Amino acid sequence: MTKHIRDFAVSLRDKPVIIMAGSGKTVTYGELNEASNQGAQYFRKKGLKVGDHIALMMENNPQFFQICWAAQRAGLYYTAISSRLTAEEAAYIINDCGARMFITSHYKGDLAAEILKLIPNVEEALMIDGTIPGYASYEDAIGGCPKTPLADECEGTDMLYSSGTTGRPKGIKPAEIGNPIGTEDSLYNTMADRYKGAEEMIYLSPAPLYHAAPLRYNMRVHRFGGTSIIMEHFDAEEYLRLVEKYRVTHSQLVPTMFVRMLKLPDEVRLKYDVSSLQIAIHAAAPCPEKVKRQMMDWWGPILFEYYAGTEGNGYVAVTPEEWLTHPGTVGRELIGQVHILDEEGNELPLGQIGVIYFSGGREFAYHNDPARTKESFNDRGWSTLGDVGYLDQDRFLYLTDRQTYMIISGGVNIYPQEIEDLLLTHPKVYDAAVIGVPNEDFGEEVKAVIQPIDMALAGKDLEAELIDFCRANISHIKCPRSVDFDPELPRHPTGKLYKRLLKDRYWGDKQSRIV
Repeated sequence: MTKHIRDFAVSLRDKPVIIMAGSGKTVTYGELNEASNQGAQYFRKKGLKVGDHIALMMENNPQFFQICWAAQRAGLYYTAISSRLTAEEAAYIINDCGARMFITSHYKGDLAAEILKLIPNVEEALMIDGTIPGYASYEDAIGGCPKTPLADECEGTDMLYSSGTTGRPKGIKPAEIGNPIGTEDSLYNTMADRYKGAEEMIYLSPAPLYHAAPLRYNMRVHRFGGTSIIMEHFDAEEYLRLVEKYRVTHSQLVPTMFVRMLKLPDEVRLKYDVSSLQIAIHAAAPCPEKVKRQMMDWWGPILFEYYAGTEGNGYVAVTPEEWLTHPGTVGRELIGQVHILDEEGNELPLGQIGVIYFSGGREFAYHNDPARTKESFNDRGWSTLGDVGYLDQDRFLYLTDRQTYMIISGGVNIYPQEIEDLLLTHPKVYDAAVIGVPNEDFGEEVKAVIQPIDMALAGKDLEAELIDFCRANISHIKCPRSVDFDPELPRHPTGKLYKRLLKDRYWGDKQSRIV
């Protein structure tokens, strides 16, 4: 059985479950239990039944998980939406998921006012930390509700949307809803078995909470009786300071965060005591081998990597010890079985690069989008997230790229990740993206877009230096033929690079793109 926050309502009543890193605001298990009960009671009072839907959009704040837990306890679907979307983008998700209630924050008031005009089917709009016209106070709404559990309390679940980097966001709707409280949960079991989840864990969460991993892993930390330290925004030095201050034992990061910390001056980076860290989980994007080795030289062999999607159709993971004997891998399958297929759908031998499919994992569907659902499955019922990679002789999986970002130049397949990983090791490079841009002779050619350590360095000399650097380390056909510079690459706060935004600069309104 999986534990639940109600299991700690008495035994850990005064223990902090959430500490906001910036403000220091603390929520105890007793407070979270009572506030989430009140929220669940209010949802039911307003007629929301098991399987109904709410949406929330807010910055990282102390009430975020009170709302999520309220929906979880009421057997609802809850969709956390990026607080960095436009009004139109957010409204699309709210309307598409069929939310009956929308909850946001006063901090996002200007955006919330625009959204309200675009969500006619939402029955009630609520706001925390104050109100604007059209929104009622969430605190006032739940204030008079009982602090005791619902008579029909059951498990709800999140329904999250893909980030939409290649089109409209896709809602991934789990099939199961309304299970008894404490129903077995695969992520909880993984954290218990693989990541040493326990009541003593102190978990530092540096990413936006609306993203799948921070939301789901923090919710599981609460099921263990642990404490979540929530950063309002990621800052490399502040992260290290918080590890030392709170004696953090667990954390989850993305590779760009590792890069940011490694780029700190040694006198800053090494002055903080990070010896309390036992487990550092990372995912979301492949980690350059050199970066991971540098992190393990610094933190020790505590980096645990996994590969999975919001869809939950498979889960691949690797321990530090396994990675050191299979450098560059994202691991072996723990949930589902991995298959590598060619463009015709034939299964490829070990060692050959193709599209990654899973069989035997969780079934999923893209909400209101049967066409996209169908595209993600083959005729054998295997599903793909569109990633490209290969299996070695021990069936360890290696990612090479997103299928849609592969560059085809003169009929040669070029995978940008390898080039990006190399460029990130250059001392004058802060961030790097490699894309295919139009070329009359070859269809596409390789271009690097670089965020330098200092924009004053940008120019022809650095362009030539970086091209020469690539040519000295990898095949010339893979090397950028040109380099552009950008003060800041368009990255999602979770670390995902919005390559489509970069590609659009060079492809414009061309009807055909060879990608």
